[in-house]
Amino acid sequence: MGDPHPQPRLVLVFSGKRKSGKDYVTDLIQNRLGPEVCCVLRLSGPLKQRYAQEHGLDLDQLLGAGLYKERYRADMIQWGEARRHQDPGFFCCLATKGVRQPVWVVSDARRLSDLQWFWSEFPQQTQTVRVQSSEETRKRRGWSFTAGVDDAESECGLDSGVEFDWIITNDGDAPLLEEQLQPILTRAAAAATDGS
Repeated sequence: MGDPHPQPRLVLVFSGKRKSGKDYVTDLIQNRLGPEVCCVLRLSGPLKQRYAQEHGLDLDQLLGAGLYKERYRADMIQWGEARRHQDPGFFCCLATKGVRQPVWVVSDARRLSDLQWFWSEFPQQTQTVRVQSSEETRKRRGWSFTAGVDDAESECGLDSGVEFDWIITNDGDAPLLEEQLQPILTRAAAAATDGS
């Protein structure tokens, strides 16, 4: 009756600075491929869920983009670091549990340990994608530098020392973005149909 824990055929692990448009790009990919083929996994989802449970906070507001999340962001980062120190793959493991689609899109890798977990668990399937935007574009999207957040490992951990499979520039030019996404979409579509 099939594998109860099917392996993904392709794992696209995205990273990028705050307000670079990672969620926009990953949602675009899922919309193109369809939710039956592609799922978007957010490593911050299980982190925020656990943090909310342990601190008696409103999960929906932590998952949103408002001031509530920003009020807890620095403490949440420290709390997450402590969890990762105990088990580097803790949040990756939670995020991937029960996923059945052939193409996984991880929207928010922030540390080398995140990439290493996917490379270790899915060495043939994992491809890395960096989303970049200029500071001007990020500011237009609502970003402003926050000490303790924008200079922490959660924002800077993948700034150097990683050879990404793809680098996407997302400064609001839709045709340019489309052109950059085409090889990724082609690869994902091919992976989704492999072996079926």
